[in-house]
Amino acid sequence: MIILGIDPGLGTTGWGVIRSEGNRLSHIANGQIKTNAKAALPSRLLELDTALAAIITDYRPDSAAIEEIYVNKNPQSTLKLVQARGALLLGLARAGLSVGEYAPRLIKKAIVGTGAAEKAQIDAMVKVLLPGVKIAGPDAADALAVAITHAHLAGREKLR
Repeated sequence: MIILGIDPGLGTTGWGVIRSEGNRLSHIANGQIKTNAKAALPSRLLELDTALAAIITDYRPDSAAIEEIYVNKNPQSTLKLVQARGALLLGLARAGLSVGEYAPRLIKKAIVGTGAAEKAQIDAMVKVLLPGVKIAGPDAADALAVAITHAHLAGREKLR
């Protein structure tokens, strides 16, 4: 099964594609979608949608997973994140993919063993779980962690 993991963000969205065969995981690709911060919100959402469609076309995932929203201290940042995540969910649905949604603490626990893990710990464990992977940036590492979590939990968790 090929899984697309997504770490949503309006400025930078991380993505990672892995193959899951039983308990074996292998890296296929990863990257970051960066939108133009000076562009209007609708244009930035379109950038996300267009880039996601190209990733889906290139890698043809069987399913997808996306990180759930956490509430920031800044309500405006949270709203922008929600809008970006909505555009990404729409793109995944348009492609006909089943989507797993996972809370940040669950992803950290699945990858590192504790829900309070730091980004550096997630990055290190992703490299252990996907030997030889070259990670395009911290958002891509998080997206790979989302995909790995989905590979481990999709059969056990109810997908929404």
